[in-house]
Amino acid sequence: MCAMATNITLKKIPDDLHKELKASAVRHRRSLNSEILALLESGLKPRRRNVDEILERVRALRERMKGAWLDDDMIDRAKREGRE
Repeated sequence: MCAMATNITLKKIPDDLHKELKASAVRHRRSLNSEILALLESGLKPRRRNVDEILERVRALRERMKGAWLDDDMIDRAKREGRE
């Protein structure tokens, strides 16, 4: 048995959003309908995440942020100074 495609009608699309969709479709060389389907699919499907890549990004961020962490005393002092 073959699944039938379903039609959906979108109403009241803001003009600026419509322009953005059309521009995106042109950039990707797709019809407006195909562009909307691609955006829906990419937004609804869970992204597969590579754990090693995530950990590497976290480590790199930690390295860049070394010495930039604030403790409670520093935050409280900044709050008090801002009130004076």
